[in-house]
Amino acid sequence: MLTRLQVRNYVLIDSLDIDFPEGLIIITGQTGAGKSILLGALSLIMGSKADASVVSDGADNCVVEADFQTADTSLRQVLEDNDVEWEDGNLIIRRVVNRSGRSRSFVNDSPVPVSVLQEISSRLIDVHSQHQTMLLSDKSYQLDILDHYAGNMDLREECAGLWKELASRKSECRQLEEKLARLAGERDYNEAQLRQLEAASLKPGELAELEEEQKQLANAEEIKTGLSTVEELFTASSSGGEALSIDAALKEAEKVINKVGRFVPSVLPLAERVASCRLELDDVLSEIESINSRTDLSESRLEEVDARISLIYGLMQKHSCRDEQELIAFRESLCESVSDSSLLEERKAALLEMIAVTESRMKDLADRLHSSRVEASVRFSEAITESVRSLELPYAVFEAEVADAPMSASGSDTVMFRFSSTGKNAVDVAKCASGGEKARIMLALKAMMAEFTNMPTMIFDEIDTGVSGSVADRMGSMICGMGTYMQVFAITHLPQVAAKGTAHYMVSKEIDPVTAVAVSTISRLSDRERVMEVARMLSGSVLTDAAVANAESLLGL
Repeated sequence: MLTRLQVRNYVLIDSLDIDFPEGLIIITGQTGAGKSILLGALSLIMGSKADASVVSDGADNCVVEADFQTADTSLRQVLEDNDVEWEDGNLIIRRVVNRSGRSRSFVNDSPVPVSVLQEISSRLIDVHSQHQTMLLSDKSYQLDILDHYAGNMDLREECAGLWKELASRKSECRQLEEKLARLAGERDYNEAQLRQLEAASLKPGELAELEEEQKQLANAEEIKTGLSTVEELFTASSSGGEALSIDAALKEAEKVINKVGRFVPSVLPLAERVASCRLELDDVLSEIESINSRTDLSESRLEEVDARISLIYGLMQKHSCRDEQELIAFRESLCESVSDSSLLEERKAALLEMIAVTESRMKDLADRLHSSRVEASVRFSEAITESVRSLELPYAVFEAEVADAPMSASGSDTVMFRFSSTGKNAVDVAKCASGGEKARIMLALKAMMAEFTNMPTMIFDEIDTGVSGSVADRMGSMICGMGTYMQVFAITHLPQVAAKGTAHYMVSKEIDPVTAVAVSTISRLSDRERVMEVARMLSGSVLTDAAVANAESLLGL
């Protein structure tokens, strides 16, 4: 319930700090006094859109703060999800709007987005304005009322969850189908490219090896001539006399040095060095002979290498790759792309199976909801009919008709409220009821909703518009009855309704003597003040003894 409301610098409200009790709270005041302004301030707490026009002239900002007490523990999770302390069901909701129109929202002094205010307030307070009878033509509103009455909200929540899951899977399936269609159009081209790249049998580093081999093949004759000359230089001497190989010459030199060493020992290390040179040169000669023997003068092999290099460079240019490593990576991506369609087909098949299962579960839930709605609609129609008849429509008939509808988050039903004030030929309530009849129907529906939704606070903003006399008295009694199990605010112009409240507040507008600015205030009336206010509502600006006596009678004094 709403226990306290503080308002500063909101339009005509300069400063307001007021407490509210349980039960039925009556709010009255002359037209233009500021009752709608009070509701506007409260709407900020409920997360409505804010703009700079709500800030009083000359003020930097406006502040609206409301204290609530609730036993709805489901709100605890909402608060914890937004890093707000639970504080045993005590909620202090504050909204600050600055001169630029920007606003900040707080719950228990913790900043929260406006969406959190909307979620919290939807479970704390319900405002019924005099224009809300338009909801009688809203099919979703009609379905919600019937489901609340039937106790279907858990099934509705489960159904909505399945619908969301189904929509998500269908969306993924559509995306897969689009991708598969795209891949199908590209598959032939991609497969042709892949076959070309796979046929090339590319290997990392191959291009460098081929270019090296090409260089050798292209210069093979020059290489062999040079290597053969080196071999000749190693194996023969061009000095006069019999030709000696370098190896033989070094052996002879080693032999001679060793002989001299018998007489000059210091030359013996030179013999060892000559021997070492001979062994190293033998090694060099062996390598030269090996390279010479491997050097190929084959023109056909050169053609093969040239063709291979040309193929690799051509593929690199075609696919905008800098080297064969990038080309290999591109080949792998093509391979994945071609094979990806099979994986996508598998995923699509799995999704279709899950969609079928979810649709089956949805149908089962929709059937359960349908059965429950059809069964509850009879009792619901009888209850509303009885309630409306108690408001001096003795022959009225109200019917809640359940009909088939396309599957949605709420199942596969639609509901139409039918009404007849004469008891015959009930038709769509939005088309047949007068303003006064709609007000009575809405009150009956609100009373029903209040009982089955456990809404802690309800505000009626002139729901009695279009009625008077004994009907107004009966509506007041019905609203008063609602006040026995919830907190109800009734903003009214009818004395019959005003006399039913457990607490009476009056909104008035006065001119500030200092600033000459109109200021709206609200105050709780004493018993005597309440008599005078009800008398004013009965007789107008001039109070008569009869009006006062009538007011005392209405108030049971």
